[in-house]
Amino acid sequence: MPQLTQLGLVYQSQWFWLLLVLGAIYFFVGRGIVPKVEATVDLRDAQIAADLAAAERLREEADATEEGWRAKINAAHAEAHELAHAAKDRSLRETEKKVAAADKKLAAEAEKAAAALDDARKDALAEIEAMATQATREIVAKLTGAAVDDAAARAAVGGALERA
Repeated sequence: MPQLTQLGLVYQSQWFWLLLVLGAIYFFVGRGIVPKVEATVDLRDAQIAADLAAAERLREEADATEEGWRAKINAAHAEAHELAHAAKDRSLRETEKKVAAADKKLAAEAEKAAAALDDARKDALAEIEAMATQATREIVAKLTGAAVDDAAARAAVGGALERA
């Protein structure tokens, strides 16, 4: 078989071309493409590390800024609370002053009303006493036929009113 006799020659030639192609691939890929890919990966790793460092720095700045704002907000809340408390105290004092003034006014009006009632009571008692004195004189005159003077009738009515 002639194919078997050529096998030695073809076999050596195939080994030669295989080694030549593998060497070319090794130098082309190993020496040309791989360093570029490694450089790209290293550059990307460096960029990611820089981005993470920048993100961490910005997060710390944001935390510091947030803490500052929280302090300002807490201070504003405390100030607002103090202002509200002061306003409440001021309003309470003003209300107490107004109530005291109103109490004085009401006390004065009550005193005037009590005086007016006392005067009205005295006037009513005087009128009742005068009517009772008149009625006593008329009753005594009708029953006994005797005339009673005004002073005696007033004294009798006054004594009766004091006992009542």
